[in-house]
Formats: sequence, C-alpha cells, structure tokens
Amino acid sequence: MNNTVHAFAPGRIEFLGNHLDYNGGTVLGTAINAGIYAVAQMENEPTFHLRSKSFEGSVISGSIEKLEKLSGNQSWGNYCLGVLKVLQDKNLAPTQGFSLTLRTDLPMSAGLSSSAAVELATAQCLLALSKQSLPKEELVNICRQAENEWVGLPCGILDQGTSAFGETNRVVQIDCAKESYSTLPLPLRTSFWIFDTGIKHDLIDSHYGTRNQECKDALTIIQALDGSIECLTQCPVSLLQNIEIPENLKKRAQHVVEEQARVHRFSDGLQNKSLPLELGPLLTASHKSSSLNFENSLPELDFLVEELCKEEKVFGARLTGGGFGGAVLAWTSQDFSQADANLIALEYENEWKHKPNYHSFLPSKGACLLDHSDVKLVN
Repeated sequence: MNNTVHAFAPGRIEFLGNHLDYNGGTVLGTAINAGIYAVAQMENEPTFHLRSKSFEGSVISGSIEKLEKLSGNQSWGNYCLGVLKVLQDKNLAPTQGFSLTLRTDLPMSAGLSSSAAVELATAQCLLALSKQSLPKEELVNICRQAENEWVGLPCGILDQGTSAFGETNRVVQIDCAKESYSTLPLPLRTSFWIFDTGIKHDLIDSHYGTRNQECKDALTIIQALDGSIECLTQCPVSLLQNIEIPENLKKRAQHVVEEQARVHRFSDGLQNKSLPLELGPLLTASHKSSSLNFENSLPELDFLVEELCKEEKVFGARLTGGGFGGAVLAWTSQDFSQADANLIALEYENEWKHKPNYHSFLPSKGACLLDHSDVKLVN
C-alpha cells in the first residue's frame, strides 16, 4: 500500500561516559546491528492501534484526540504515545488515525536502549505518514522530550543521539551541552560483546532519578563557589577536592568529573590511532568508578567485569546503560570467540547459579526509513 511506511532504529551500546549526558558532558556510544523495526499505516477512524510481538499487552488501542498514559503490561506503549504527543504539540503528527506494529531483534533489558529505538522508529513512521521530515538533531530532541515528559525518565540525549547518528565501524561522539554530534573510527579487528545478567532494571523506579538529583545538588554547591561552571563535567578536580560537600554528592561528582576525563582521553586516542590495549583500561576504570563512586553497579556486574578482564583478548569491560542491573560491555579483539564467551558465562553461573545471555554486535548505521524491499518486519 502506498500509505504504509517502514522504519528501523538500532539499539545502542553506551561505550564510555556513564551518566554524563544529563550532566552536560561528552559521551561515546555506538549504534548496533540490531534494533526496532516498525511499520505504520493510516486508518480511517481517529484511533491508534499499537501492536508488538515482543511485549506483554501486545495490542493497545485508543483515540488520537485524547491520549492517556498507560500502565501495567501496556506501559511499553508510552514510548510511542509520548512521541505522538510531542509531534501533536508541534503540529507534525498525522491528523488521521494509524496503526503501528513493532518488531525487535534486540535482547530486552540488556542495557541496549530499546526504548530510544522504539521512540525513533515511531517518530520516523509518524512523520512519514504526515508527509513531514526533520533533521536528525530535531528527531533526537523530540524523542528525548517524549521520554522526559511522557514516560517520566530524566534521561539525556545519549540513547536517542547514538541511535540516530550511528555509522558502520564508528563510535558516535556527542557533546551533550552543545547537542552536537560527530563520529570517530574504531580500531580494526575489534568487537563488542554484551553479557546480560538478566537482572531487570526499571530505571524509572530505580535509583536513576536519585542519581540525577544528586548530580544537580552537587552542581548547586559547586556553582555557589564558582558561578562560571555551567555543568558538573566542567568542575575542576582541584575544586572538587577542596570543597565541603556531603559525601554522597562528592562521590557522584567525582565519578562525573573523572569519567569526562576518560572520555576525552579515549577520543584523543582514537584520533591518534592508539592501540586498543592502551585504550581498553579506560573502560575498566570507568566501571570501577561506577561501582565505587556512582554506586550504580551490582556485585553480579562487578564479577563479570573482573572475570572478563582476566582474559587477554579483552581490552576492557564495564557496565553499560543506566546500571542497577542489566549488562556488561566487553571490548575485545576479533579473536574473542563464542567459546571464550561461554567460559565466562559458565564462571558466572558457578557463582550466581544462573547463566547470563551473551551477544556479539557490530557498529551499525543509525535510524532510517526503509524501502519495502529492505523490510525485515514479519507481520
């Protein structure tokens, strides 16, 4: 049908820069070769129909003229409805009803940001139905606004930005304060592995919002001493070391400030063609800081990182995503195999009595509309 549109938005790996996005920092991420596939079609009535084979409550219907927040096993639909609401507010949404069907080949709850991919795939479809197109920067902002205001998660632009601006064999570098995007080439013959603990992290109900507020509180104290500091990542280490500040706030700020330095060192290393063996320890140091200072790790994640870093084919490892569960990223040589991954998984099973899932991904293209011949969605 000529009124049917298809879109793809990839999942993403947060490569380096944990919790820097909403602190005005520069972060590194990579889009991966798995994500959300969407197909949308106009309907005659002013209603919406959301369908997914990947979520409970897989069929959701309602009026486009009276959107209501969803709960329970239909709460996944909020990522779609949030995008619709923002588009409506900007007069960019379809004025007719529509159906939207989603399919994914992403492992769920693995810290790969399926939510941002749902938002981007939805936005592309709805804009196409309404004969609108936007620059990627605006698309990212619409999806972030949907997640902030409708879903209720105070995220930055890392997830949506990486999914939108991904390129094959490159990492996406995002200056979150300026909301500017660039890409950097990755060393050849390296791979990404994700080890999913299976520990679900519901970020809205977890400590994510608490960490966000702690960073704001730390910034308020710092700005009282130096009004030129606009965001937490700009705080000099020397100032942080010499101020009186509650211990929990100091630890959060220390993580943010030192994590930003790690990102800059890694980016400089990529541009200077440093060896992965030289760059990988920055990922492991990031995890240690997440565990000790930002306190968004878990013993299971710490165990995985420790076991992975014993393997000579692993350059570095760290938790990826918001933390409080989810998955660990390992940056490896291409010689790291399924057999190697399985040995790590068995070590984890011996310790924690259940085996983690593991997946290998390649850096991939970003969100895009698909030609009908390129569609992988199965009705």
